[in-house]
Amino acid sequence: MNNNDFKFFKELDIRWSDFDAIGHVNNVMYFEYFQIGRGFYFPNISKNWDWSKNMFVIAHIEADYKKELKPSAKSPKIGLRISQIGNKSFDLEYIITSKSSTNEDIIHCTGKSTQVMIDLKEKKSIEIPEWLRKDFENSNTNL
Repeated sequence: MNNNDFKFFKELDIRWSDFDAIGHVNNVMYFEYFQIGRGFYFPNISKNWDWSKNMFVIAHIEADYKKELKPSAKSPKIGLRISQIGNKSFDLEYIITSKSSTNEDIIHCTGKSTQVMIDLKEKKSIEIPEWLRKDFENSNTNL
């Protein structure tokens, strides 16, 4: 997995409180960065997305830490993409990068999550709506 695999990126605003006593971003913060990325990703890939009507729950989430992210990181950002679409669920992949002093990409973390679409009123899983499936398919060429 590398930056070229992703079309969507969001700059990350890393806060001082994200760092631990060792001086790098604490491991739990990466899951928050994934969440921040999702918040910007869905309205970007789907003009019909409405957070008050469309929702999913996280069924599984994982992260692979590659290189520590320090306060001196230049241009940290998160990339997201849909990697798989099922009947009621879909997978997202994540990449968190920054730039080196020679402007090359440094990969700090990669991740993956499985989301299950839910009906907010009924509190049960539902099929991915056809309009959303089309938006997912149009959002990247990796499917």
